[in-house]
Formats: sequence, C-alpha cells, structure tokens
Amino acid sequence: MQTSVTFKKIDPSDALKSYVQKKLDRFDKMLDAPAEANVVLSVEKIRHIAEITLTCDKLKIHAKEESENMYSSIDTLMDKIKSQITKHKEKQKNHMSGGKETIKNDEIDLEDAGSEVEKKKSYNIVMETLDYKPMDIDDAVIELNSSKESFFVFNNSRTERLNVLYKRSDGNIGLIQPQ
Repeated sequence: MQTSVTFKKIDPSDALKSYVQKKLDRFDKMLDAPAEANVVLSVEKIRHIAEITLTCDKLKIHAKEESENMYSSIDTLMDKIKSQITKHKEKQKNHMSGGKETIKNDEIDLEDAGSEVEKKKSYNIVMETLDYKPMDIDDAVIELNSSKESFFVFNNSRTERLNVLYKRSDGNIGLIQPQ
C-alpha cells in the first residue's frame, strides 16, 4: 500500500509515521487491488485529529477521528476504516451472489426444483385448539367485539355448522359460513 503521512501543526515523527504504516499494512490483505492512503495528522489546541483518504480500485473511503491522544485517534480511525472495508466487501459479495442461482446445465429435474422451492418456503405453524360452543350470530358478534382477536370461531346454533366472524379493514364485520 502506498502511504503518505502529512503532519499539520505537529512536529513530524518517525514513530507516528511507522505506527500508521504498520496499521495500514494490515488492510493490504483485505483489499483486492493496490491501494493508496493519504493520512493527515494534526493538532488543534488539545484535540489530536487523524484523517485518512483511502482509494483502491472502485473503493474510496474517507474517515476522520479526534481525541486527546494521537495514538488513540489513529487506532479509532483504523477501526472505522476496517469496518467500512468489511461493509464494502459484504456488499460486493451479496451483490455478486444476490441470492440468485444460475442455470448451468440444461438438464434440470423439475421434481428437484419443486423440492427446493418447498425448502425455501418453510413456515412455522403454531397449532391452537379452540373450544367452540353453539351460539347465535348476535352473541358471536358480542364475543368478537369484547375480545382483542380479529376473528371469532363459533358453532352456529341455527345451522349447526362451524362459522367464523372476522373484523374487516373497513370497520365492518364479516361472516364466513360453509354452504
């Protein structure tokens, strides 16, 4: 990695320069192409500011960090850069795969394709048992309105069949009954 360290309002120090270089060398493994880093270290009153612009192929990262100690500013700055590079790599990886499957062979077994779709659409089904008692529709409406549920299952006393009352999005109540 090609690195340039610039000092503003601070005496140039080989220790700081080598510290920055050592930290940036760790990113060479993470980056695919040769990179160029411009680091600016400056001091304003008691604030120690570390700023970096990292360019690599299509990736351009800029970060700035300040604290009361130059070494802690550099460390925090490098953590920011690492997270941004990782985020970029994940984004590239997800974009490339995209959850899409390419068809390489023309010989596709339709049964296998169907089973893959079933595997992807697995649902957790929670089973609940209901005690439904015979009642009139008016009583069922009262029960529905008194409960927090959006539906009520009951046995219609007139038809002796299972019915469902539900609250509609327009504020009315719907009734589902078998023919």
